[in-house]
Amino acid sequence: MVKITKRFFKHKLLLDENFPIRKYFHTLNRRFDVKHVGDDFNLEGLSDPEVYVLARKQGRLVVTRNIKDFKELALTGNDTGVIGISPNLTFDQIDKKLTALLNKSTKKSLFGKLTTISGETEN
Repeated sequence: MVKITKRFFKHKLLLDENFPIRKYFHTLNRRFDVKHVGDDFNLEGLSDPEVYVLARKQGRLVVTRNIKDFKELALTGNDTGVIGISPNLTFDQIDKKLTALLNKSTKKSLFGKLTTISGETEN
């Protein structure tokens, strides 16, 4: 029997302006191609549709805490997607959960939809 191993895909992410800069996500930043709207592109103040267009042009997945405003945008094309992150998660939890999601996702499995990551902070 031949064992088929899934090849690692280095996803490209675009952190929305409401997200901290990428240096807070050590594992994610090391394993994937992560850019921040404001810190890397100097595009503070972009509207949500403009952020989505930038992600499409760059072939990046949008990572945001602004889930409700990106929900409809996420379904408008198959050349990007949106990952919505719960505001209840710490930076460390986001780093671990988002990295785990991306590690098990194929090149296009997150495109054309909204994927959410939720969870509670530890007490």
